[in-house]
This record gives sequence, structure tokens and C-alpha cells, in this order.
Amino acid sequence: MTADLNESLRLFRLIIPAFPEVNVFTRMAKKTTALGPVMVATCANKVWGWRAEVIDENNYRGPRNVQGLPDHEVLQRENPAQAVGFYTGLSSTIERVWELAGLYKRMKVPTIAGGWHAHYLPEETLSHNVDIVVHGDGEEAIAQILPVLLNKELLSLVGGISFIQDQKMTTTYFKENKVSDIGLLPYPDFNLVRYARIKVYPISRIRGCSRNCEFCSVKGEPRFSTSRHLFNIVQWLNDTRRAKNFFIVDDRLEEDLKGTLEFFEMISKEYGDSFNFQVQIRLEAAENNRLLEAMKKAGVRFVSIGAESPIDEDLKSMRKGYLSSKMVEWVAMIKRYFWVHLMFIAGYPLKGKKCELSPKEIVKRFKKFIRRARPNSIQVLLPGPGAGTDLRKRLEAQARIFPQDIVPWRYYDGNYVCFIPDGMTTRELQGIPAKIMRWFYWRPFRLLHFLFRTFIIFPIDFFLRGKELSVKSLIREKLCYEAYGLIKKWIERFRKSDFMGKLEEYQQKKLS
Repeated sequence: MTADLNESLRLFRLIIPAFPEVNVFTRMAKKTTALGPVMVATCANKVWGWRAEVIDENNYRGPRNVQGLPDHEVLQRENPAQAVGFYTGLSSTIERVWELAGLYKRMKVPTIAGGWHAHYLPEETLSHNVDIVVHGDGEEAIAQILPVLLNKELLSLVGGISFIQDQKMTTTYFKENKVSDIGLLPYPDFNLVRYARIKVYPISRIRGCSRNCEFCSVKGEPRFSTSRHLFNIVQWLNDTRRAKNFFIVDDRLEEDLKGTLEFFEMISKEYGDSFNFQVQIRLEAAENNRLLEAMKKAGVRFVSIGAESPIDEDLKSMRKGYLSSKMVEWVAMIKRYFWVHLMFIAGYPLKGKKCELSPKEIVKRFKKFIRRARPNSIQVLLPGPGAGTDLRKRLEAQARIFPQDIVPWRYYDGNYVCFIPDGMTTRELQGIPAKIMRWFYWRPFRLLHFLFRTFIIFPIDFFLRGKELSVKSLIREKLCYEAYGLIKKWIERFRKSDFMGKLEEYQQKKLS
């Protein structure tokens, strides 16, 4: 009966595209999924006459093609979709979206794209076999689009979308779709994610960010649901899926401090610290002891912090809202409670002046800060002038962005130089993050060091310092071992590529 009913319903397949190569997100992506597409699919699944599924290409255990990627021809044969959606939250994956949109277009399937990249670059997206671009939140928009998908006249009544009509782009009475009350949205249905193994569940109650960092595409006045709403989601996921590990994907927990405190206090009262939460906060949160205590009691164990840079000139150009003077102190305060993962951007293009520091001095300044702050783990990326960011607008105005035929979107993952630097060569800028990361994660005789720490030092450490501290040290050693190996492989692959040669050849032609 259920199978017959499913066959009578039209299928909306929402695809989270694969990363173009191994990067800082890969390890985590195999354990979790993107929340936005799951929310959109959950709402699509409630549209009369439709059912929905999510294919996360980064967390996928289904049929694959000869390239090792999900085989969408097989998926379409076994379970034909009548509409396909694409998540374009990362510019680095947009070329995979174009590839898949072309495949489904050849199979006569209408295609829809949503996410930051498509939102900011709708014409580019529509020129690559995408039929409809959704601007802003997709939950309410998809419920309006699916019933009128093939009728352009009725489609024009849906607000905040773009499509091609009479050979030109039409954007309906432009408004960015924004869910007015996030608390009225359904709970995310992770059962819709096919062929995936989810160990860490993404959850959220805050959208938008009141900060105005130049390099970030997340804009807009924050909107948030109640603390009770997020608590109910956690409770429901624990009851229905035995979920224990959660990643709160909100850009800043502190946007609604009162609600955040209420949520963690509700969790600790009901569950103690039996859950494992990962969160993102700003460094200034170190000043709020009540928040840190509430997070700790509720089971927050891992915090990601966008420290960005220890160099004041960088922080000013980024519009971070603070300088470096208290950063070491803030990290130390937060580290007393949690595993601290610091995220950096090295070689940031300064506003209004050239960088006066040499690449060697930049590396030295980062190392000095890291030695003093002693984070548990780090990632160092290059500045990424992504679609819709003020950084991209500034660099475009200065004609410093490499053209797409030289540096296409797939290189916009933070590992590659995407613009012409000031005060140093392109090759020098490219090398900065790897130098810092290799230094941080390097261990002498790497494998022997890891085995020694695991089988000799750990039992002694466990006896002397107890479970929590000894396990944290062991995890860090394992992370260092794996991270250094990943960095080494990436560098070897990069050196074999012609990426730098293409950039330098382009610059020489431009100068001649």
C-alpha cells in the first residue's frame, strides 16, 4: 500500500554536490549533512502530490559511476525524479551543479537551484541548465514552486525567484524569501537523506548575522526561533533516531543570547551533559562566563572560532569588530571549557594600502600567536572572494580577481589563490597556509610518535590525569597524525598540477 502510494507521487530530488577535491570539510562531511537542503526537502515532502529525497554526494553509500561519484543515471532509472533541486551554498561546488543540471536536463527533468551562489549570480546559474533560481530561504518557496513548475504564467506569481522567459532572465517581484517565523517550520526529516550515514545531526534556530565581515556572504538581520523549539527538535531526534551528537550550525550563538542560554539550561536540566554538541562562537564570547558554563553543563565539547588573523591590519580590513590585543586571553578562557578549533585567513588583502609584512613575517606572526594561544586544532585558509561578498566587489573593482578560465569556481575552497596579491608574489601567498599548518601538525617520526603516544603514554596519562584530559590528548595526537598526512598529500598533488604556472603565465601576459 505504501509502495503503491509512493509510486503515484511525483519525486523531488534535492542534491548536495560533491566537493571538487579533499579539503577541510571532507572529514566532517562524511558524518553529517547540510541542514538547509534537508529542511527544503522536508517541506517539499509535504506538498500535495509530491515526495522528496536528498542525495548528499559527500555522505553517500549508493551506486557510483566510473569516476567514483554518485551515479545519477542509475538513481534516475531506479527512482525517477520529476524535479531536481541543487544546493549551491559553496561556490567551489557550483561546477558540479552545472554538470548534474546538464545531465538531468538531457533527461527532460526540470531543475531548481538555491543557496548563496545561485542567489548572488542567478544569470550565470540559469545559463548552465538550471530552470529556476530561488533567492533566500527555500522552505516556503519550494511549496509554491512545485505545484506550478511547468507553467511560466503561474510561476511568475511566486516571489523571489528567477528564470528565463523570452530568452532573458525574469526575476519575480524581487524579494529575498525569508521565513518570518522559523519556529513554524517542521522538524528536519533526516530519513529523506538516502544512502547516507549520519552520525552528527545539524540543527539550527538562528539565521542571519548582525556582523558585517567583508569576506562573508551571510548577511541580513538575524531571525530566530524560541529556545523551546530547538530543544524539541533535539528531543525528537533523540527519541526517533537515538541522536546524541549535534552540530548547531548557527553562525553566532550569541545573536540571541537570552534564547541560547535558555536552550542550554533546558538541555542540562533534562539530559545533563549526555549529549555532544559542536558550536560556532566568536572570540568575544569568552567574556560571558554564564554562557560558557551553560554550554559546558549541556555537553558542548567542541567550539569552532573564526579568529581569522593575529594581525591588526588584517582584522581592520576584514571588519571583524575587534583587534588582536585580547585574543590570546580569550582563547585561554574558552579553552578551559572546550576543545578549541581556531580558523584563520592568512594573507588578507588590505584595504587602502599594500601589505607591509613579508610572507616570512606573516608566517612568523601567525606562529607566535598560535604558540601563545595553544588551540587544540587549527585550519588556515587563503582569502576567498566568494560570490556576493564585499571582498569580491572590492577586488573586482581593482581588477585583481583572476578570470574564470584561469581560476574557475572549483578552486574557491580556501586552498587556492583566487586574486592577485599586493606586496608579495602569487606563489608566496599560495605557500603561507601550508607552512603554518605543516608546522602545527608536524611530529617527528610521525607514525612511531603516534603509536608511542597511543600505547605507551596514554595509559600513564590516563592514570595520572584522568579520563577527560588523557582522552583529549589522545584525540589531538590522532588528529595531528591524520591532518599532517592530509596536508602532505594535498601539497604533493598541488606540486604536480599546473595551477601556479597558469597564474604566473596570466600575470606575465597582463604585464606585457
